[in-house]
Amino acid sequence: MSANRVRPEHSGPPELYYNESEACKYASNSHIVSIQTEMAERALELLALPDDKAAFLLDIEIASQDDDDRENMGDFILSDMGSGVPFLPGTFDGAISISAIQWLCHANSTDENPKRRLHRFFQTLYGCLGRGTRAVFQFYPENEHQSALIMSLATKAGFNGGLVVDYPNSVKAKKWHSRRLENMGK
Repeated sequence: MSANRVRPEHSGPPELYYNESEACKYASNSHIVSIQTEMAERALELLALPDDKAAFLLDIEIASQDDDDRENMGDFILSDMGSGVPFLPGTFDGAISISAIQWLCHANSTDENPKRRLHRFFQTLYGCLGRGTRAVFQFYPENEHQSALIMSLATKAGFNGGLVVDYPNSVKAKKWHSRRLENMGK
């Protein structure tokens, strides 16, 4: 991300940033759509799902699709991920998230605590994943502190794993993935 551009998560909550106009610009930009698709494919690769069986996956994102696109997405729930993931234990065989988790690192009101929101997110996500399953998050940390916070709270919730940085020598193309955060069961 360019040093001159304001990060979207600094502009307020995602539901205000991705208003109808911004969502339309985002969804119609072929370059952005291509990058998002590439990152989702990479996240699925890092999940290392078995080829011989179908998987029920959770895609955690900042919604930017308009109503017409949602018809083609399958089932979705509009929810604040910082309030927790509202699914029963063991529901999913894996989870991916592209460019969303960094939004939890910012408070948009006085009653929002980023550390608490991240903890609640990871704790409830851990619970809704099946034993031995994985979650992969692609994100753009602002700094090492933010990356360490995300990883420490994921670990505190029960996940294990590490970071993968694709294109580490590129300022523009660098992609951070918290890789193979596995639910090992408690």
